[in-house]
Amino acid sequence: MPIRLNPLACLARAAVLVVMVPGWSGAHSTPPPAGQAATAAPQPQPGQSAPPKPLPAPMTAAGEPTSLQETYEDWVVVCGQREGKKVCALTQQQTDRESRQRILAVELTTVTADKAEGTLVLPFGLAVSKDVVLQMDGAAFGAPLRFRTCITGGCLVALSFDAQALAALRKGTALTIAATAENGQPVNFSVSLKGIGNGLTRAAALLK
Repeated sequence: MPIRLNPLACLARAAVLVVMVPGWSGAHSTPPPAGQAATAAPQPQPGQSAPPKPLPAPMTAAGEPTSLQETYEDWVVVCGQREGKKVCALTQQQTDRESRQRILAVELTTVTADKAEGTLVLPFGLAVSKDVVLQMDGAAFGAPLRFRTCITGGCLVALSFDAQALAALRKGTALTIAATAENGQPVNFSVSLKGIGNGLTRAAALLK
């Protein structure tokens, strides 16, 4: 399922609605027609001031843009400014096709060549006393994880990948997240790994 992520989703996750479990099943301008000249912009009349010019994109003192968003297949690199410092994340979000509510989100905010750390946001309705188990392409991947807390936007699980795990993620196809619903039934989520390698490389470069 394609996953779309709102930029810096988990930095503002408290404002995002999450679907319950179980039971969840660039504007562009148009050129004028051929043979028709484009209409000139209206000129100010005598006694009227000229219309204001559009403001340029916000820039830092060093001339760099204050925000950035780049898509790498199913992953998105987003950067912004917080308290005068650059913050970046490699993210992926999954939404319910009918309700458009978020089901889960993955956000890696600390990314280097040999380490990545971040947060997994899962929906309400899960047994938070039970472990969360990761599998990659059908094989166990890392130790079982525990829920850290739940907030308005969902329930949080801390993620940490070392160099060996990152190398495996770059080669993998899909990451399965196995949890347990409050009624005891297993609940699995699938996260595509398509594009994660280039996304990790880009995020690490931006965070240097």
